[in-house]
Amino acid sequence: MGALVGLGVGIGLMLVWSAFFLPAGPRAGRRTPGRATELLARAGLGHVSTTGFVLLCLSLGFVVAVAIQVVSRTPPVAVAFGLMGTWLPVGVVSSRARRRQREFAEVWPEAVDNLASAVRAGMSLPDALAALGARGPEPLREAFDEFALDYQVTGRFGESLDRLKARLADPVGDRVVEGLRIAREVGGGELGRLLRNLSGYLRDEARTRSEMESRQAWTINGARLAVASPWLVLLFMSFQSEVIHRYSSPGGVAVLVFGAAACLVSYRLMMRIGRLPTERRILS
Repeated sequence: MGALVGLGVGIGLMLVWSAFFLPAGPRAGRRTPGRATELLARAGLGHVSTTGFVLLCLSLGFVVAVAIQVVSRTPPVAVAFGLMGTWLPVGVVSSRARRRQREFAEVWPEAVDNLASAVRAGMSLPDALAALGARGPEPLREAFDEFALDYQVTGRFGESLDRLKARLADPVGDRVVEGLRIAREVGGGELGRLLRNLSGYLRDEARTRSEMESRQAWTINGARLAVASPWLVLLFMSFQSEVIHRYSSPGGVAVLVFGAAACLVSYRLMMRIGRLPTERRILS
C-alpha cells in the first residue's frame, strides 16, 4: 500500500514539474501563421506561397538595383533603390489588404441583413450563408460560394466556418462567423435578434471609422509625400553623372544612410501619430 501511495505521489509531482518546466510542444492542427502569410491572407492572396512572395521581393529589388547601377554607375545609390524595390511588393500588398478590409467593413452590415432576412424566411443557417454567394455583397460572394461548396461536400458546418474565416482573414468576419457558430450551438431562438443587433453595431462602427479616416487622410498623404520627395530628386539626379558620382565617396554614403534613417524614422513617427486603432484577429 505504501508503495502505491509513493508511486502516485511521485507521478503527481512529475506531472506538476513537467507542466512548469518542460517546453510546450506544438498543438496539433494549430499553427501560428507568419507575418508574410497573414499579410497575404488579409490581402486576399492566400493562394500565393510565402516563398514565392519573398522571391518576388528579392527579384524586384535586384532588377531595380541593376537598372539604377546601369543608369548612374554609383553602387551606393543602386543599393538604396534596390532596397526600396525589395520593399515595394510589401507596400503594395499592405495597401491592398487595407483596402480590402475597408471594403469588407462597408458591406458586412448588408450581408448580415441578408442573413437575418433569410433566417426570418425560414431558411436554415447553412443555406442562408450559402445564399450569400449568389445575392450577397459583391466583395463577399466568392468566399461564400466556396463555403457553400465546402458544406455541400463535407456536411460539417464547423469546419466549413473555419475555412470561411481563413479565406476572409478579416476581424469583422471573425466576429460574425463566431457569433453564428455560437448561435447554432446554443440554439437559434435568438438568432434573428443577434443578427439585427450585430448589423446595427457594424453599420455604426463603419460610419465612425470612415469619418475618422477621411480626417486623417491628409496626415498620411503628407507623410508619404515628405518621404518620397528626396528620393525622387535623387532618382532624377541619377541621370547626371557628374553629380551622382559624388555619392560614391564615404561622405556621400554617409548622407544616403543618414537620409534613409531620417526618412524611415520620421515616416514611422508620422504614421504612428496619425494612425487609427486597428482591430486584430483575436478569434482566428
